[in-house]
Amino acid sequence: METRICPPTEENLRLAGEILRAGGLVGMPTETVYGLAADATNPKAALSVFAAKGRPADNPLIVHISDLSQLPGVVRQVPGRAKKLLSAFWPGPLTMILEKAPAIPAEVTAGLNTVAVRFPVHPVARALIDAAGRPLAAPSANLSGRPSTTTAEHVLHDLQGRIPLILDGGPCQVGLESTVVDLSRGPAVLLRPGGVTREMLEAALGEPVALGKGVMEPLPEGEKALSPGLKHRHYAPRAQVVVVLGGDAARGAYVRAHAREDARPCALCLEKNRGLYGEVPVLSAGSTPEDYAHNLFAALRAADEKGYTRVYAEGLDLAGVGLAVMNRVERAAGFTVVRLDDAKEDRA
Repeated sequence: METRICPPTEENLRLAGEILRAGGLVGMPTETVYGLAADATNPKAALSVFAAKGRPADNPLIVHISDLSQLPGVVRQVPGRAKKLLSAFWPGPLTMILEKAPAIPAEVTAGLNTVAVRFPVHPVARALIDAAGRPLAAPSANLSGRPSTTTAEHVLHDLQGRIPLILDGGPCQVGLESTVVDLSRGPAVLLRPGGVTREMLEAALGEPVALGKGVMEPLPEGEKALSPGLKHRHYAPRAQVVVVLGGDAARGAYVRAHAREDARPCALCLEKNRGLYGEVPVLSAGSTPEDYAHNLFAALRAADEKGYTRVYAEGLDLAGVGLAVMNRVERAAGFTVVRLDDAKEDRA
């Protein structure tokens, strides 16, 4: 199968819609990361997503809608907390977990009676859903376990020959997958942090939002994953990632000393900290935590392209989008985290 990158013209959207209605897959831009879109009402199409990505079938998919009128076909009911959040953040990078409607097959939800649903703001994503004429199930458009894709070229690199078409919507604005909040069991529980931060959720709801199991540590053995990103290996390049936490001087000294033992090391850091790492090559995460979020997956992919064997990634404070960045980078590291306050290396 030849995979083509196409601009989102009216004709290409019509073609993509036909592919989806026939049970095929399409690479879809969103404001978060690129998605691998399939008909959310077609069990065979959902199974094709798992096959194309090499994704375990116990990892639920997110259903995307292009209008609130489609929501009753995806979820049984919309509780009060969900109404508050959709009013505040939809369309946008927020996914809510709610009780699923009968039209959504078990293959999409990994056998759960809940479904993850979101209303993206990206105009091409919404146009594609409209062209397909049905909600679309779309996990990130990458090989399972690898860094997510934030450009059409990233999607082509991972899924060449596995899907027929990728719609090129340009680089993704947010750069991290959507925030996922579980509202199926009462008070909100944050299962995957993202561009809609925990603080923003709490402000909209007027109450605390709990952090779910598996967000900043491995999911307990035997626990079912209600959300993507909680189970299995995620976001990892071929290079080994090590997260380094601590003050600037200690962090710089640690990386400079340990980099001598590595074949091809690099540091992933904010621009202001570039000078801490001496002669160690630097991958820039940008100037702000939001930049770090936007650039993270592209930087991890660049590490592989440049042949680096180890990435020393500096940590961020867990406030705001920092929680989302640390969720992704610690998972990319397999929870290999160096905490310089006690000079111990944690390996989960």
